[in-house]
Amino acid sequence: LNADTADTLYQSALAELVHIQQLPIAPDRPLPAYDAALLDREMALFRDWLLEGYLGLTLDNVEKSMLDATFTRLRKGALAQPQVTVHRDYHSRNLLVREHSNRPGVIDFQDAVVGPVTYDAVSLLKDCYIQWPDKKIDHWLETFRKQTLAAGLHRAQSDTFVQWFELMGMQRHLKAAGIFARLAMRDGKTRYLEDIPRTVGYLLSASKRQPALRHFHEWLAAVAAPRIEERIGPVPSQEYLTQ
Repeated sequence: LNADTADTLYQSALAELVHIQQLPIAPDRPLPAYDAALLDREMALFRDWLLEGYLGLTLDNVEKSMLDATFTRLRKGALAQPQVTVHRDYHSRNLLVREHSNRPGVIDFQDAVVGPVTYDAVSLLKDCYIQWPDKKIDHWLETFRKQTLAAGLHRAQSDTFVQWFELMGMQRHLKAAGIFARLAMRDGKTRYLEDIPRTVGYLLSASKRQPALRHFHEWLAAVAAPRIEERIGPVPSQEYLTQ
């Protein structure tokens, strides 16, 4: 995977994702729902393991209420989307290039659920392990929107689909940042710490574009991001804070 092969590989991965989203669910083996309880448990990882655990922050009642309000908005946004088959970890490390085939090999699908139509697109296009320019992401996302629209998976216009994608990305990256901290603290897998700044950078960029989440963005920029930079390293998108 490099700049020369990215477009071909990502177009193939997105086309495969459309196939996955259309998979029928066997009545006798239903997938679990990506419901409110699961979404909330995932977002709580950010607070419990990254903020209070690894960073050692003591949150006051105002901060806790702000986080709760943020989680509520993101949860509602996820549940409002059309629901499809979701791989739940559809990113670069779980997609394999196959000889003599244009379709990728897909692994690590044991946590599949029925959930939001943009979830796996977020995992792929705003990957916690590799970052692409916004123009590429925008192009790939619009391609995916048109493919899923043609497949009858939703009826959203571009602005609605992008909003779904942005809010879903925030939920995904809250979860991922918390998991990376937990892997380091509980399991001794400290190599995952290096992925936290990139993941929080996605949160900074997305929250800046959400007026309703202004308080979260300002708090993240003023409190959490500087502590991450002290403990781990530079947070991409930090430049947005001074513009």
